[in-house]
Amino acid sequence: MTILCRNPPFHSRSHHLLPTVSVPSIVLFPLLQIWPLPVPSLPIGSDTQRAKDMAYNNLIRDLTIGDNVYKFFDLNGLGDARYNELPISIKYLLEAAVRHCDEFHVLKKDVETILDWKNSQRKQAEIPFKPARVILQDFTGVPAVVDLAAMRDAVQNMGADPAKINPVCPVDLVIDHSVQVDHYGNLDALAKNQSIEFERNRERFNFLKWGSKAFDNLLIVPPGSGIVHQVNLEYLARTVFVGKDGVLYPDSVVGTDSHTTMIDGSGVLGWGVGGIEAEAVMLGQPISMVIPEVIGYELVGTLSDTVTSTDLVLTITKNLRDLGVVGKFVEFYGTGVASLSIADRATIANMCPEYGATIGFFPVDKRTIDYLTQTGRDSDYTQRVEQYLKSVGMFVDFTNDSYRPTYTTTLKLDLGSVVPSVSGPKRPHDRVELATLAQDFTKGLTDKISFKAFGLKPEDATKTVTVTNNGRTAELGHGSVVIAAITSCTNTSNPSVMLAAGLVAKKAVELGLNVQPYVKTSLSPGSGVVTKYLEASGLLPYLEKIGFNIAGYGCMTCIGNSGPLDEPVTKAIEENNLVVAGVLSGNRNFEGRIHPHVRANYLASPPLAVLYSIIGNVNVDINGVLAVTPDGKEVRLADIWPTRSEVAKFEEEFVKPQFFREVYANIELGSTEWQQLECPAVKLYPWDDNSTYIKKVPFFDGMTNELPPQSDITNAHVLLNLGDSVTTDHISPAGSISKTSPAARFLASRGVGQRDFNTYGARRGNDEIMARGTFANIRLVNKLASKVGPITLHVPSGEELDIFDAAKKYMDAGIPAIILAGKEYGCGSSRDWAAKGPFLQGVKAVIAESFERIHRSNLIGMGIIPFQFQAGQNADSLGLTGKEQFSIAVPSDLKPGQLVDVNVSNGTTFQVICRFDTEVELTYYRNGGILQYMIRKLIQ
Repeated sequence: MTILCRNPPFHSRSHHLLPTVSVPSIVLFPLLQIWPLPVPSLPIGSDTQRAKDMAYNNLIRDLTIGDNVYKFFDLNGLGDARYNELPISIKYLLEAAVRHCDEFHVLKKDVETILDWKNSQRKQAEIPFKPARVILQDFTGVPAVVDLAAMRDAVQNMGADPAKINPVCPVDLVIDHSVQVDHYGNLDALAKNQSIEFERNRERFNFLKWGSKAFDNLLIVPPGSGIVHQVNLEYLARTVFVGKDGVLYPDSVVGTDSHTTMIDGSGVLGWGVGGIEAEAVMLGQPISMVIPEVIGYELVGTLSDTVTSTDLVLTITKNLRDLGVVGKFVEFYGTGVASLSIADRATIANMCPEYGATIGFFPVDKRTIDYLTQTGRDSDYTQRVEQYLKSVGMFVDFTNDSYRPTYTTTLKLDLGSVVPSVSGPKRPHDRVELATLAQDFTKGLTDKISFKAFGLKPEDATKTVTVTNNGRTAELGHGSVVIAAITSCTNTSNPSVMLAAGLVAKKAVELGLNVQPYVKTSLSPGSGVVTKYLEASGLLPYLEKIGFNIAGYGCMTCIGNSGPLDEPVTKAIEENNLVVAGVLSGNRNFEGRIHPHVRANYLASPPLAVLYSIIGNVNVDINGVLAVTPDGKEVRLADIWPTRSEVAKFEEEFVKPQFFREVYANIELGSTEWQQLECPAVKLYPWDDNSTYIKKVPFFDGMTNELPPQSDITNAHVLLNLGDSVTTDHISPAGSISKTSPAARFLASRGVGQRDFNTYGARRGNDEIMARGTFANIRLVNKLASKVGPITLHVPSGEELDIFDAAKKYMDAGIPAIILAGKEYGCGSSRDWAAKGPFLQGVKAVIAESFERIHRSNLIGMGIIPFQFQAGQNADSLGLTGKEQFSIAVPSDLKPGQLVDVNVSNGTTFQVICRFDTEVELTYYRNGGILQYMIRKLIQ
């Protein structure tokens, strides 16, 4: 029989068909997984046999909802009092373990570990988790499909059936990272940007369309549809899955974008993983994870009338960063949650990577059901969600003050204490109260260079220059806002802040105000629904009047696709070394990410993005006079800022279910250009050796059934000696390709003109370019280099070279390379190329003070060893300059967390912690990486 995840919100989607398997009387998720922990030596057997032997079939119960009879695993039937004390997020993990427990892939002891969470959370206990689905965006999706296509070739070369490489769970890929703000501020901007997007990315889009036909269970949401996480929230999420035989289970998802956590706001358990790990999940591999601590965050009270959900999430982000929640679950509870819309909750969940947790989870409640109705899900869908989750104790009433699960520890926030805020200028967790932004920026201009400061000389701090742009003249100086962008799913998914932005624009137009001539404005909604309610409310014309025309439906400025500044503005910034600002409604503002010429970037609500485009400078007292009307009237914040009650009236009247149904009814069809794309109907991709976009990766070249030999790292040189908070944007930038970079030289050698370089993100399907683009961020600070930028010291020759060129010299000489780093190495966006790139540059290990969770996983997935300095130690404290050579003996019987000796050529010896945290991760390493492991297992 066919297993069908049969609960699309609007219409049937055939891509949700799962593999055909035979089962006796129940529906189970795909059973083609191999769990590489020590397990009983069992024959492979058939899926039918294993289905009969599922350990918890006795828990299957009927559930009648309306005219339908469903089945579900009744966890209350465990008869264990510990179940009722579990956080809801842990109950989701438990349900998946019970449903998949066959004593082969998932063991009864795994179920017991989760049930005993109160004790096991302290023991670094390892569990398997099989998410229901995978979600991708195109920057990470293209390399994932390239890997799968290359794996098929490898399997065929090893004498096996290449069709074994195929997703076994639903995989949704939303193309949202390719469109750029090339045109802005006029009614033609959208059409022009989308046309350029297709012109630049036609080959990539053709490849993805091939993938949707060549692989089962892979849905492509075409370009121009919206942002992946907003489309997930409004359309792709199932909330509760339904198997064809009527087995219900909670929706869960992992994604190759770190902000996959946004879906947690609607009660779907989801988080970001590395692209390499996601590929393994697609192929049936459970996620190996250490059972997490769960931080309970109690919210009480209500937000004040002038505060937005953006202010709330920036406050929460700082509080959780201060606590330290890396690798932990955060679950929200308390009566204050009841006052937050699902869009508000999704905003908070979206920025989970910025506060460092694995998830920021809001269990399903009545308000969730109301949201599902608002977004066009039918009554059968909502009744099924509510009754099933109530039956298994996963439905919550936040108005009930007695609802208090057991948590590892708790925090409390009175929503009434939240004040208007922004975050920046270089990190998303550096919150600044809006009232103190001007003085915070002014102080940072001349303070020593740091995450808050720019190190200017006092005499340069007041520099200004006259700029004429678009026929208007103004003074440009430090703090001038040159980018004001309503961008990112973080906020464009939230009608309250989008309508507030429209109301600010309306008031501004009525007062006769306009944006400053040097500001690049843009509006990039996360879905077409936003356009519909802005049009229906009559607010879109006001946004357009002041330059916030729709520029595209995608991530755009938030991901760094902000496009070029106008030439007079660029020239003034470069010639006068101006520290100019960007104000954007995004979730990331790391240095060099938004635009290479914009050093101060502040995350803010959409209405603040509009407001600062009019003010024109962040160095203005927000409580003072903000502007002057043409007739000389002073404008203050109260004159232009809408109240929450004012916004709520617009939301109630103009955000309608019909808008969601209309937008998503034909979303899979795409534009005429998309429909006209042609691709070969073949299972093996016909690689084009001349392509500069799509190239078969070399990771599986020469692979055999035998495990590769494990070797020590001997006499390695340091490729880079880095400090704290080195992000994946530093390691593998997504933005424009500099004309002086190794990647540019490679493209030029292949006859590609500078105009067609595109971005590193768009070129992720070609390893030649991505290897050259690794560590190409112009703001990279490397202690081995004499200046900031993508250069390093090639120690043997004493030359300063582009990092790729130095790495190539080491590789050509047969010398291994390592990286030294500080705290939070690899923080930021989930980018598999931040591990693939160093691998192709010959990096064998990274020794850091700490690692970001996803990036550590990606390094392991590529066979790079993550070593961690012991507490209180780092490269500086050990007297290491990076000019030494390092030898690391890697024991053949290496254990998770083992201490390993490092011998340095200067005579220093120290020990580091091997950050393989589970036996599964060691198995991946011994195979040369997770994908190599999957190939060997699938062909056995």
